[in-house]
Amino acid sequence: MGKEQYGKLYIVATPIGNIKDITYRAIEVLNSVDIIAAEDTRRTINLLNFYNINKKLISYHKFNEIKKTNELINLLKSGKNIALVSDAGTPLISDPGFIAIKKILSENIIVESLPGATALIDALVMSGISAEEFLFVGFLSTDNKKRREKLLSVKNYQFTLIFYMSPHKLVKYLEEMIEVFGEDRKVALCRELTKKYEEINRGCLIDIFNEYKNRDPKGEFVLIVEGQGKSIIESNIEKEYSGITIREQYDSLLSKGFDDKDAMREISKIRNMTKKEIYKILKVKGEKYGD
Repeated sequence: MGKEQYGKLYIVATPIGNIKDITYRAIEVLNSVDIIAAEDTRRTINLLNFYNINKKLISYHKFNEIKKTNELINLLKSGKNIALVSDAGTPLISDPGFIAIKKILSENIIVESLPGATALIDALVMSGISAEEFLFVGFLSTDNKKRREKLLSVKNYQFTLIFYMSPHKLVKYLEEMIEVFGEDRKVALCRELTKKYEEINRGCLIDIFNEYKNRDPKGEFVLIVEGQGKSIIESNIEKEYSGITIREQYDSLLSKGFDDKDAMREISKIRNMTKKEIYKILKVKGEKYGD
């Protein structure tokens, strides 16, 4: 069979809570494909039954995606059209699918994405925090060291941060964010979006922490964190690095997640020096400021 006769893979977004939050086009595609590859067939069958869709389901999740990817490719090459869905929302966003998409594209098989629900965008636009620029961090690592390194690396970002949170880690992670970001950082914590018990708490990190430290958090959470303001960054840096050498300041910024160029840029702004002067001190002479 030639490539022109290959099937097509559709990436289909499904509801994140309210079962009616699905596009007409998604229903049409789910009705038309030969096979639906689902992260959890038990959850997907409920959606299909609601819309009277009767299609063959195969399981595709993070524990079998390498093996199943080859199966999907063989099916597509045999002319079958396949829809890829996750438990809820858009596949690949903190869900499996990337391995399959990457390999399927390398085989010159057509991949088409159907836009739809995704929790991070729903939370962002309701948060009351700027949506102009944002970074989706997703789930933080369960490894204590890696998690802290990640928080430190985004501490001084000036754009909005978006995190997914599991209920049993929520209070602990909020406490760690207070330590890294400060208790006054503005946030919005969104719970059970589009579902019956949807809840959005807006305020400072300390307020949200105090709200939940004596509760038993349940459901799925999205945390929106306001970016660090530029004037606040510069003020904090000036205060923190007053009286220390350029070398010490440079090393400190690197430890906080700044890369080489950004660290020298910050130093040049605070000390009213050119980056060339900073570079000469750090990289050429190895001298310390003030020596």
